[in-house]
Amino acid sequence: KGTKRLMFYHNFKYSLKILLRNKGLIFWTFIFPIILGTFFKMAFSNIEKNETLKTIDIAIVDSKTYEEDQIFKETLNTLSNNDTKLFNITVTNKEISKKLLEEEKITGYLEFNPDNVDITVSSSGVYETILRYVIDEIYCEKEMLDTLTKQTIEKELANGNQAINPEEIAKQILTTINNSDIKLNDISNKNLSYTMIEFYTLIAMAALYGSMISLFITNYKLPNMNSVGARTSISPLNKSTTLLSGLVASYLIQLLGLFLLYTYTILILHIDYGNNFPLVILLSLVGALASLSLGVAVSTTLKVGEGAKTGILIAITMFCSFLSGMMGITMKYVIDKNIPILNIINPANMITDGLYSLYYYNTLDRYNFNIISLIIFSLIMFLLSLIKLRRQKYDSI
Repeated sequence: KGTKRLMFYHNFKYSLKILLRNKGLIFWTFIFPIILGTFFKMAFSNIEKNETLKTIDIAIVDSKTYEEDQIFKETLNTLSNNDTKLFNITVTNKEISKKLLEEEKITGYLEFNPDNVDITVSSSGVYETILRYVIDEIYCEKEMLDTLTKQTIEKELANGNQAINPEEIAKQILTTINNSDIKLNDISNKNLSYTMIEFYTLIAMAALYGSMISLFITNYKLPNMNSVGARTSISPLNKSTTLLSGLVASYLIQLLGLFLLYTYTILILHIDYGNNFPLVILLSLVGALASLSLGVAVSTTLKVGEGAKTGILIAITMFCSFLSGMMGITMKYVIDKNIPILNIINPANMITDGLYSLYYYNTLDRYNFNIISLIIFSLIMFLLSLIKLRRQKYDSI
């Protein structure tokens, strides 16, 4: 054990030195995100200054389905009648709703069907995105109600209580859910900015750029990619310990890059990440792990040269950042609406969506979903890499 620990420590130090001497990796990991963040600040410094979240005008197509859907009715009424109301709601017919949308008097309108709620908007933007997120949250509320009602009924029947009123049980549970304030908050002027989504994608991109570090160190350890890896493969050194020490060093460099980025954006650019900064850090740590796994997966699964692997990885990173809203929040909304599976499997979107949920929601359901998704993504990438490494054999090196 002592020898193994010593070997791990030696390879860890060696990997750190190799990584810190690579000027390209240092630029993309430490310098480029800071430069990009500076440009964001310069471009958006005077946009939406001193603004708060405006009330969103929407219409609802009146129907029997809507009238009978107590979850949506009561939740939307809460969001349109409290002190920091989110919506101005007009209940009318479909023709008038269309006309209001065409005249740009509303952001969108909702049409209730037995199985879902159709959201119709004329454009893609911040308010349209918020509207979609609110509807998603109310769906979560409905699922919670159905689950709790079913569990309560089963419990009562198990206790021999046959005089059960399902509607009364559902009503009591609904009251409890509504009292938990599952809704969006109107954040103070100090930290509410629509351009925060750009800095969220910057954090996601910086986390994903760490994948180039793990790509480099993995290539360095592979016998078919590097002379050091070739010598290591025929030496008595434990291969898993060698690779693991390199990945730990890679992860440490990633975290150092994120630390510098957070320090710069907070102290120099005066970016306010809200009241849940420890959760922001936790999401970044998990995002960096997903990035680490992505770099390892690209290195071990692609049978091309190191330059080609790096180019492919940069393309993947930029594409994921683009889909998550780096070039504008409208793209994130478009993907969520039309091809949601892309953002579900997109690690950059998992990070930005988790940050976005901390910014706008006072519940952690969506945040936890993204944390779990990133962990699952990491496990899948590591598993693919492990399978590929186990199958690799070389006739000659």
